[in-house]
Amino acid sequence: MVKLRLKRCGRKQRAIYRIVAIDVRSRREGRDLRKVGFYDPIQNQTYLNVPAILYFLEKGAQPTGTVHDILRKAELVQERTSS
Repeated sequence: MVKLRLKRCGRKQRAIYRIVAIDVRSRREGRDLRKVGFYDPIQNQTYLNVPAILYFLEKGAQPTGTVHDILRKAELVQERTSS
């Protein structure tokens, strides 16, 4: 199963995160399938490769909670339905 999740980069006390498509069994800094964006929480900047993200979502990739929130702010996904 593939997930869209954050991969930590940057230096100590100054983290930025890459948004990557990665196999569920891989560790956080493990080998990713593809880089699809980045997120800088300090400067509140986000870059998203929209066609790549939509491709992985169509193929069944599940975003983690944080990535889902980032995608929701960019209006790429709708609210999660609680049933």
